[in-house]
Amino acid sequence: MDYRLIPYDKTGVAAELSTFMREGGVTEHHAILHVEPRGELFAGQLARLMEAVKALTAEPDCTGARIVFMRLFLSDAANQQQIIDELGVMKDACNACSISCIQQPPLDGSKVAAWLYLVHDMDVERLQDGLVIASHNGYKHLWQMGLCCPKGNSAAQTESLLVGYEELLKQHGATLADNCIRTWFYVRDVDTQYAGMVRARRENFVLQGLTEKTHYIASTGIGGVPADTMAIVQLGTYALTGFLPQQQRYLYAKTHLNSTYEYGVTFERGTVVDFGDRSHVFISGTASINNRGEVEHVGDIVKQTERMWENVGALLAEADSSFDDVAQIIVYLRDTGDYATVKALFEQRFPQTPYVITLAPVCRPAWLIEMECVAIRTNKNPEYRDF
Repeated sequence: MDYRLIPYDKTGVAAELSTFMREGGVTEHHAILHVEPRGELFAGQLARLMEAVKALTAEPDCTGARIVFMRLFLSDAANQQQIIDELGVMKDACNACSISCIQQPPLDGSKVAAWLYLVHDMDVERLQDGLVIASHNGYKHLWQMGLCCPKGNSAAQTESLLVGYEELLKQHGATLADNCIRTWFYVRDVDTQYAGMVRARRENFVLQGLTEKTHYIASTGIGGVPADTMAIVQLGTYALTGFLPQQQRYLYAKTHLNSTYEYGVTFERGTVVDFGDRSHVFISGTASINNRGEVEHVGDIVKQTERMWENVGALLAEADSSFDDVAQIIVYLRDTGDYATVKALFEQRFPQTPYVITLAPVCRPAWLIEMECVAIRTNKNPEYRDF
């Protein structure tokens, strides 16, 4: 993995870029963009961010790359989404990508940060329903972000979202059980609404043949506020078609973590997708937990961070990977007062890896911090087609 820090001094935006490149193969980039607060309104920060996105796609390493998806971390989604729509500033740079906006305020004092995924030499198409399909070498990568269904309680909204997504997959010859690789569930007021989402997901999964005896899906379930004030749950998804079942496997790290179904939730700790030339490793939201499902180091943000890293490291090792292969990290904090401490810890441990730290409570109040990440490592497997 190659890492670069690209400061755009004029716009006051810093782009942390990771690049995975193999000769003759698809090049992939993950980028985290941080906006320097300059005392202006959100519209000004957004304009500077989008100017930096355009500059990034013009960088020599990124020239010709297509943005597959962009996630905006907002400080006030209900008001800022309206400004985004009114200004239309994202259309030129991102008209073919899947866009997710969620209120998870960046804790560096800015009103917006962004995570981008870019690829070279792939056909990228955005359909009218917002589904983005990136195609290459017989694979189709289906990205659908920012899904909401603002009717009913958290359980009803989750059920509606999953049923709608399953219908969408069916239109593309796919199913939730066979093709969905990764999900993100953002839950408004997670301390009270998370249980309804978990229950509805579990019930839906049973109908789809997803149980503790089969498999689940890598996922993050975390606090996040949708822009629609009636929406309690927002869903983001990634699915893949054209691969063999044996190209997908799941991570457990049972020396460090227990099976999620033991405490009533239904997701995989991590998922690996093996291609001929590389492997993608998707690490679910991971916190300071032991292999009995208990919170470790209650009340201690430093020790919880260290245990979280240990757990993620064990999952990566099970995937024959390491932190050296990590392309991006998202860090979720419950307490803004822990930001300076966590920032210093991450700066020391990950001086080059792109990451963003946001305000987003974890599903158990005792968990002070959670992280997720994506890793890409070289693979040479002639049984599978290259990415």
